[in-house]
Amino acid sequence: MVSRMTYFNKRSDKGHSLIKVLGDYTVLDIETTSLDSFHGEIIEISALKVREKKKVASFSELIHIDHEIGYFTTRLTGITQEMLEEGKDLEEVLIHFKEFLGNDIIVGHNVNFDIDFIYDAMEEVLGCSLSNDYVDTLRLSRKLLPDLKHHKLDDLIAYFHLPKRKEHRALNDCLLTNEVYLRLGEMLKDSV
Repeated sequence: MVSRMTYFNKRSDKGHSLIKVLGDYTVLDIETTSLDSFHGEIIEISALKVREKKKVASFSELIHIDHEIGYFTTRLTGITQEMLEEGKDLEEVLIHFKEFLGNDIIVGHNVNFDIDFIYDAMEEVLGCSLSNDYVDTLRLSRKLLPDLKHHKLDDLIAYFHLPKRKEHRALNDCLLTNEVYLRLGEMLKDSV
């Protein structure tokens, strides 16, 4: 078996970053135990399927891990060890996520982070890659809002006067990222 580091350096089948206004797409967000896909583990995958700019379906699963998660992860996400003990096996979640995603273009905030984690996990666990193209709202916001000092999701939520997020959970972040994307999409259409 090839190590995760090989996948980290490879990712040859990874999709392409797009700057595009879409009507149909899937918003993605994950929660992890670390900021790098070699040392960290995915503990939650959520996705929001959008058709004609309307939310039509959602996917959200916690993933079982065999060891204690850190205090920082629990404090940030609200995900506890007990919740993860009830979570599903990573392989099962990845299979269902792949089916849910299909061939959709992925939308996410700083989405390279999420895609790299899932790409590596799919390569390791399922023997396939994540090759969907993607739109990154972080990249869009830097292009469309160059005077904004910071481009974190919370900064964009404040900029667009959206309700502050009460929790740092994947599905909630998908919902907020979708709202940000819709507004950035309007700005992108106006700038063309």
